[in-house]
Amino acid sequence: MIYVFLANGFEEVEAFAPVDLMRRAGLNVQTVGVGGRTVTGSHGICTVADLADTELNLQAEPAQLVVLPGGLPGTTNLEASEIVHQAVDTCLAQGGYVGAICAAPSVLGHWGILKGHTAVCYPGFESELGCALGDASVVQSGKITTAKGAGVAIDFGLQLVSVLCGPEKAAQIRSAIQCP
Repeated sequence: MIYVFLANGFEEVEAFAPVDLMRRAGLNVQTVGVGGRTVTGSHGICTVADLADTELNLQAEPAQLVVLPGGLPGTTNLEASEIVHQAVDTCLAQGGYVGAICAAPSVLGHWGILKGHTAVCYPGFESELGCALGDASVVQSGKITTAKGAGVAIDFGLQLVSVLCGPEKAAQIRSAIQCP
């Protein structure tokens, strides 16, 4: 199962572009509302998540991938959630992947998860990562995918598809959506 956490103030494009692309790839993706099913994005778009964070059961449905979209105060709200922290730790401990975009890689940095990795983030958050900085807009480092911001949300989502389904599937979807 893939879990995309949505906390109040999340960046809508950074959440929904990857969800859309991973579902196009046939992956089982659930959005998880931090603090409840109804969540409002940073641009006022109200969303009903597939489940609330309190309904998450990683023993029954282990995480293959956990995704943290950026946005403010969404990133701050993700970091304050013990459920999100536990989901990330459990996913990685079980051999899964983690993706974070925009300001959200700073959460992974604060939790010490990026040590020994290379990552990127929204400009201004670099000092929060605690790791080597990449040059690309989307960086894959081991089991962690990071990206700079909303403008690369499609590339971020396609990288997550590539990690889970292979580069051929990601290229097929890129072509199908007419993305150069």
